[in-house]
Amino acid sequence: MLTSDQVLALEQPLRLTAFVSLLLILAAAERIFPRRGDARLAPRQGVNIALMVLNTALLRVLFPVLAVGFAAYVQSHGIGVLPWLALPVWASVLLAVLLLDMAIYWQHRGMHWLPVLWRMHRVHHSDLAFDLSLGVRFHPLEIALSMLLKFAAIAALGASPLAVLCFELALSAGSLFTHADLRLPARFERVLRWLLVTPDMHRIHHSIHRDETNSNFGFSLSLWDRCFGSYRAEPRDGHAEMQIGLAEFRQPGEQSLLRLLRNPFRARVD
Repeated sequence: MLTSDQVLALEQPLRLTAFVSLLLILAAAERIFPRRGDARLAPRQGVNIALMVLNTALLRVLFPVLAVGFAAYVQSHGIGVLPWLALPVWASVLLAVLLLDMAIYWQHRGMHWLPVLWRMHRVHHSDLAFDLSLGVRFHPLEIALSMLLKFAAIAALGASPLAVLCFELALSAGSLFTHADLRLPARFERVLRWLLVTPDMHRIHHSIHRDETNSNFGFSLSLWDRCFGSYRAEPRDGHAEMQIGLAEFRQPGEQSLLRLLRNPFRARVD
């Protein structure tokens, strides 16, 4: 088993390599095998990337350690439930990853249920197109809150640094993959979505229709939507014709970086 120090040493190069590699692969794939053609170069993609850069810098400023570093602290102090179970390492890691994924599912549902949280999260939903760049479009307030909630889940579980690293890799990969404008072979997609959230499954979550927006909350595993009654198989308007985004934020001016940063503080469209 890797020690905490070894996991911490591996974290940054492994996460960066995995993120950049998957980003390049999916960027090529969604242009070769597009589902809708939303991945055409456009200013909105630059805005989404600018949000990603801003969020990365914000996390570095606000948090002395990130999730894996916090898990090392938790482990060194014997905090959480999992250490008490004395499970084999593989079982403890697998269980922690599953439970953290479920926690993110419920966090996501909470972002839709509570008005104050929805104001942050609607920045992600206000994009008018669905492609890879949407997977990194989040308001800084949501990113900071998500990190705090992740810390709470890690502490409650007593998840090991290795488990948290595996979870973080899956979460990052899932956010990119599920937002790709990618056409998968129909039969393969139907089988894959029994285990993983696919782009077709998650695209429904970005529908302009509110009942469809309030479905398919999973990030990585499709299990939770099926278990907790939020699964929806197809959009009513079809994937090619469905409108992406929110009805109240469809003007071009709403997509600028400054307007997106202001968005959670606005009760209505000006």
